[in-house]
Amino acid sequence: MDFQDKTLNCRDCNKEFVWTAGEQSFYQEKGFQNPPARCPDCRAARKANRSSGQQYEITCAECGKTDTVPFQPRNPSTVLCSECFKAKRGQQPKEEPGEEPKTEEPKEEPTEEPKEEPKEKPKEKSKE
Repeated sequence: MDFQDKTLNCRDCNKEFVWTAGEQSFYQEKGFQNPPARCPDCRAARKANRSSGQQYEITCAECGKTDTVPFQPRNPSTVLCSECFKAKRGQQPKEEPGEEPKTEEPKEEPTEEPKEEPKEKPKEKSKE
């Protein structure tokens, strides 16, 4: 398929930019369905903002080491440093995607059936 350069408008800055035939070919090879919505400058700025996210300092609940995490902890006393997190994560059995978590149900021991007790007759109210 022959591609021709197209002029598009940037979603963020509303400036026109050229989507080249080479870029269109690349998009087709990768299976991308939609043309780019942002100009190259806005795409680069957006990518830079995503990768330089804010870091929060924590004290590890396991070892007491100071570390940083890319999220603001709701309960800082339960957050692990990256080393303890990896160690703890490695201890847990991995589940297959879409599989229910495996929980071992308690085994029931056979019990004797309760003996039926004789039923009492309801007491009649005395008529006065």
